[in-house]
Amino acid sequence: MANDGEWDRRSLLRGAAVVAGAAASAPLLGEAASAQAGSSDADVLFKAGKFEQAGRAYEEILKKDPTNLHAARQRGYVGLLGNKFPDAEKYLTTALKLAPDDKQTNRFLADCYTRQDKLSLAAPRWQAAGKEAQAKWFAAVRGKPYQIHGDIARVPWKQMDPSPLIEASVNGGPPKRFSFYTGAPWLDMSAEVAKEAGLSPVAQQKIDYLGGTAWMYFGVLDSFKLGGIELRNIPVGWTETDQASPVGPSDGLIGTWVFYHLLTTFDYAGRSLILRRRTPEVARKVRADAIRAGAKPLPLWLAREQYVHSTGSIAGSGPRVMGVNIGGVSECVAVMKGEVSKQLRIRTDYDRPLETFGHSHPTVVYPCYPTEIRLGNAVAREVYCNSAPQMQADEYGFDSLGGFFHSFYKPYNITLDFTDMNVYIARGKAA
Repeated sequence: MANDGEWDRRSLLRGAAVVAGAAASAPLLGEAASAQAGSSDADVLFKAGKFEQAGRAYEEILKKDPTNLHAARQRGYVGLLGNKFPDAEKYLTTALKLAPDDKQTNRFLADCYTRQDKLSLAAPRWQAAGKEAQAKWFAAVRGKPYQIHGDIARVPWKQMDPSPLIEASVNGGPPKRFSFYTGAPWLDMSAEVAKEAGLSPVAQQKIDYLGGTAWMYFGVLDSFKLGGIELRNIPVGWTETDQASPVGPSDGLIGTWVFYHLLTTFDYAGRSLILRRRTPEVARKVRADAIRAGAKPLPLWLAREQYVHSTGSIAGSGPRVMGVNIGGVSECVAVMKGEVSKQLRIRTDYDRPLETFGHSHPTVVYPCYPTEIRLGNAVAREVYCNSAPQMQADEYGFDSLGGFFHSFYKPYNITLDFTDMNVYIARGKAA
């Protein structure tokens, strides 16, 4: 997402793909954070990532004051983070009745409907949230989107760096090379591939991009085939810009919206992408296989349409919310806010600033080297990370240490289970 609030797949940038998808950070370390985590204040609990406790606290507020817009909206957001759609719809609808023009409520409810493929319901909510292009786009989709054909696909990677590349067929055409990144939302492709596929835009918008501009176009693709899995009737985007792409040669980018329709394993150690039809039975089997391989179930939260989060730690911080940014382009294994690296006394090389981009805008980060970073049983020690002093705080409404990136996952396979909302990461190739 760009800083102005517009979606932008071009936030996938070299080096600070770094800050683009990273979870926002704020001071939550030390004694103050421990004291806050035990507080009954709903907002403090939410900011500390105690989402279930915060949800109960918001419910108590609403029992005493059913007209409390903030509590209703936040309780709905708690449900949305965990894909608990009945809860999310219940409380967000309550909030909408209290304030029909509230843009944040409309945006949350639009996202809630979008995740459930209820695009005709999502469109007016995107309109009310001020997202005209998205509203036109989803209103133009006819029939059920993201129709899944096939049960499983194991798609080999054509390269690992600077970004993983896989092959996919667009509208039955010859193989095209796509990268992927969970910091991006929808399926995006080059203007050339869109033209070859016969796509026509149903909506468009102009954005600032690097030192120039870009036009983003939105349409509906008939077919996208990844090995043994085919998706049909898919909302897609493509971009034309007067700036050179920093992500290297590829024909497109696959974002989180595709992956949350499937049970996806990013098998870094085996250099393959494993896609399965998402059913409770398949999820149980994958969970059992992951646990046998040494992975433990970690919580999965989805914020702001596409950003995956779980719990991890940096330099002995203890478990905290962190972004889980898979794919993309990044030499570093993690990014943290500047004040986090200072509070944790992480060795940071301020003499060697890296001028890069985040959210399509210039920024500066500094190399840093934490003693350890951890996601479940996956650990990296004394590795190259980035400290980002300008990383936005409170972007998602809750605190986070930062985010894991592409290089962290290389010895592992990592599975995102959007059925039970768990993350599994295990060393070695996937079964």
